Amino acid sequence: MFRYFPTNYVWNLSVDLAIEMGARIGEIEEMCAPLQEAARQPDAAGTRAFRETWSKMADKLCGLAQEDEDRNRLLSAGEKYLRASSYLLTCERLQGHGAPGRMALYQRMLDTFARGILLTKANCERVEIPYGDTHIAGLYTRAEGVHGPAPVLVQVNGLDSMKEMKFLVGEPQWLAQRGVSSLVIDQPGSGEALRLHGMPAVYDSERWASKVVDWLEQCPEVDPKRIGLEGVSLGGYFCPRAVAFEPRFACGVVMGANHDWRDVQKRRLDKEGDFPVPHYWEHVRWVWGAKDMEEFMQIAENVHLDGVLDRIRVPFLVTHGEKDSQIPLKWAHRTYEQLVSSPKRELKIFTEREGGAQHACFDNSINPGHYIVDWVAEVLGGRTS
Repeated sequence: MFRYFPTNYVWNLSVDLAIEMGARIGEIEEMCAPLQEAARQPDAAGTRAFRETWSKMADKLCGLAQEDEDRNRLLSAGEKYLRASSYLLTCERLQGHGAPGRMALYQRMLDTFARGILLTKANCERVEIPYGDTHIAGLYTRAEGVHGPAPVLVQVNGLDSMKEMKFLVGEPQWLAQRGVSSLVIDQPGSGEALRLHGMPAVYDSERWASKVVDWLEQCPEVDPKRIGLEGVSLGGYFCPRAVAFEPRFACGVVMGANHDWRDVQKRRLDKEGDFPVPHYWEHVRWVWGAKDMEEFMQIAENVHLDGVLDRIRVPFLVTHGEKDSQIPLKWAHRTYEQLVSSPKRELKIFTEREGGAQHACFDNSINPGHYIVDWVAEVLGGRTS
């Protein structure tokens, strides 16, 4: 794990995620060098300082991108916009719920990302899936070199990730090379669903996952018999739960086995384990739509997989980082042990040798990511060469 700030795990997590999304080390240094003292400050003051330097870099990149556009150098401009969007995403993610200007910052990230996708002509299309009175937003990446309906892997967020983050890290492109399409979504409780539509997370993830399958079944370029589901971090709970209760999924994968999130919350109340974001308790109440801690802890009691996983009758891959400081490794073993009805279950623990030993492999995701997409390609009928 790259530790720019010796005493601040949450900020180091954010910097590492930015690197995974394509941050340049010279820009990292320029943004972070002024922040050593702020990294030791309380959340509110510290995150304001973080936002200032990271959004300033995004401003600079957008200015440079506009200069490229003026000279019709659209590919160069698009790449800068995408990198700027990753910096905006990173500093927005650290702000407290209701922080002044946070919503405008998030909207700017969406607009900057969309501009980057347009100018680079990336294999990425925004889609909207009907859900209740509104929709679930997603990023769809088409399989390459496939004639006829293709398999697809639906990918869902954790507690504080977003679809743009998942796309920029690279998994949709790796899958496309292997003949598998991708649909990365902001499910309830994350990204657009939470910020723009006020949709909190729900423990019964099949509620929204089934609507995503309904939508995919209407897409002529998708093979409805080859729809898989992957979840990262808290998605390591949402994914197995959805696969257990939605039999149309053809396989499941977790990157970080979040088997018993209720236990994780109890440990965090006792100050055990690392937090993923500042303002943590405020953030989780927002995500789950809880008015206070008592209601949140009642909701959390439902967020576990005991008594659920024996319903899964499709191939399932459980992955976990050996040194995960957020979710104990024992929960990966518990998830694997309870997949008793899966015809092809596998447990893969990533170590420092291959990278990805930290939570959800954020410290070095490419080798673990390739392992996962190869497994998916093999199970869903893609290719690995």
